[in-house]
Amino acid sequence: MTDAIWSALVDPHRRAVLDLLRDRDRAVSELVEVLGQSQPNVSKHLRVLREAGLVRVTKQGQQRIYAIEPGPIAELDAWLAPYRRLWNERLDLLGRYLDSAAADDTGAGATSSGRTSGRTSGSTSGSTSGRTSEPREHSDRTEHTERTERAEEPS
Repeated sequence: MTDAIWSALVDPHRRAVLDLLRDRDRAVSELVEVLGQSQPNVSKHLRVLREAGLVRVTKQGQQRIYAIEPGPIAELDAWLAPYRRLWNERLDLLGRYLDSAAADDTGAGATSSGRTSGRTSGSTSGSTSGRTSEPREHSDRTEHTERTERAEEPS
């Protein structure tokens, strides 16, 4: 894999060209129309992609038809595979941690009436705010979440 591939992929316009070519081969004029850029600008991006080996061009009469060259994309995918596995493993670990934390919260915080102990309705003995002795940061976050959920509900 060359640095030319990375250099070509840095530009969002060139990535947009690749996205369009992923669906099917396209003429330069079609790319110009869909991308809303000038023909010289699109041609410049296509030249960079061609020099990086990411696209190939064929002539059909007066038109130049561009298509993705799968080899360099496969190389890039192979290079990214170990990083993808790393992130998948870490995300799986995070998911298991969050699942266990949620299970701990619902299991430990449930009262006999099924409510969590984080909030109670009405007043409680020893507390005029109707809250238990949860940390201030958590209760603020809970209040914010509840306000956000109420605001998102349709009227």
